[in-house]
Amino acid sequence: MTPSVSRQSTCTRLATFPNNQFMDKNYTIRAMSQDDLTSVGELDALSFAEPWPMHSFAFELTTDYSICLVAVDLEEKVLGAIVVWVIVDEAHIATIAVNPNHLKRGIGSCLLAQALLVAAARGAVSSMLEVRRHNLPALALYRRFGYHRVGIRRNYYKNDNEDALLLNLESINIEVLRNFIKTNCV
Repeated sequence: MTPSVSRQSTCTRLATFPNNQFMDKNYTIRAMSQDDLTSVGELDALSFAEPWPMHSFAFELTTDYSICLVAVDLEEKVLGAIVVWVIVDEAHIATIAVNPNHLKRGIGSCLLAQALLVAAARGAVSSMLEVRRHNLPALALYRRFGYHRVGIRRNYYKNDNEDALLLNLESINIEVLRNFIKTNCV
């Protein structure tokens, strides 16, 4: 059973966002809501061989440690989504996806930058994630943000036993993120 979550859930309280959203001329990044869950689930299924079940996204909307953002077009169609867990002083990138028809538009970069800024406002000073060893576009994105490889999780992905690379961002630089957003996302 999917829990009922209001639009004012923990994930939607984003005090670091002016007017709770960021925009460019083609899309807006805002807090994920209950109304987005079907579209986010469909996006995840489009993007991953092992997608999250929709009830997992619904659960994330209820926690104190989750940051849940979506990128939507002018008609409110979900183009991308990210979930980040703030655990003590670390931002763990749990999942990020962009609709394959909207790649190479900066949506993933802007989602990541916005989520890291919110995480920093909640006390995160570093970030980590796992990524498929052969996901070259994702690896390039993370390297642009300063993530570097610190380990490997063998046979992490169950559908094909592909290894995951463990990446770390030692320090979340708020000024760099703000400048990135100012230049690329607003």
